[in-house]
Amino acid sequence: MFSVIIPLYNKEKYIQKAIESVLNQSYSNFELIIVNDGSTDSGLSVVEKIQDERIKIINQKNGGVSIARNSGVKHALFQLIAFLDADDWWHPDFLSEMLDLHSKKSNSAIYSSAYFRVKYNKLTQSKNNLSINYQGEINYLTVYSSFWWMPITCSNTIIQKSIFNEFGGFNERLKFGEDQFLWLNVALKYPIYYSNKPLAFYNQDVDTINRAVGAKKKWKKEEHFLFCLNKFEKEDNQDLKYLLDGIKLRASVNFFIQKNYLKEIKAIIKDIDLNLHDKKVSFYFRFPRFFVITYLKLKSIGSQIKKKLKK
Repeated sequence: MFSVIIPLYNKEKYIQKAIESVLNQSYSNFELIIVNDGSTDSGLSVVEKIQDERIKIINQKNGGVSIARNSGVKHALFQLIAFLDADDWWHPDFLSEMLDLHSKKSNSAIYSSAYFRVKYNKLTQSKNNLSINYQGEINYLTVYSSFWWMPITCSNTIIQKSIFNEFGGFNERLKFGEDQFLWLNVALKYPIYYSNKPLAFYNQDVDTINRAVGAKKKWKKEEHFLFCLNKFEKEDNQDLKYLLDGIKLRASVNFFIQKNYLKEIKAIIKDIDLNLHDKKVSFYFRFPRFFVITYLKLKSIGSQIKKKLKK
């Protein structure tokens, strides 16, 4: 019924937990495709020690997470594609709940659930404007912008294979935001069915070097989804404009601080009414850069202290 795809690149510390969370699902009709994207650590050895006939391993040279996920979909036997990142994991009833959603709305493009963010070993449930026990179709635009928590990630998502292929899968040029870019494309055309039960765990306690996010990361324009968002600007949709402006603000911060593509970033920010958005985010663009950089350094120090205290 489900083809579960886990891209693997240097996640030896986490991959076993991810795999076990799949194998321990209360619903068991699935295949598990591990795409080893040229790992240089012992992650593949960890996978090979796990004996289960539902596991398939694809080995390929390193091409990035978008290429790895797309490769997994090409090998998938089933129409319902489930993604799980190698450092995240599922509640045992995740697939069962997704099957329930599919049985109620078989023509939806995406099925998804709420999730827990794991940070400093603390669980925080994803925030949205839905009722506690909500199960049904959602407006992706307004749910996302209600609290600025992504309603859909690559670890709480089921997508119809035919629709995934219709959009060409993940943009293989993108190294950051490739998932958000795809979900937004799909959400503007097809329904999304959602359960507000937190059934996935999004792990932010991963070493920074192994995460796409982080203040020290530097991306080329062609690798970052921020510079692809103008594709949607022709849409006459105020909910979409508000969401896009909020995403642009948040995605522009690191570029602005690093003085990377500063001309382009200033042009993007110039067209956004900062008064309509969270002061915590617009703050970065209202004050001199040296003040903002000092603030971020102090914040980083505080975060490191907090992390050490939590251990």
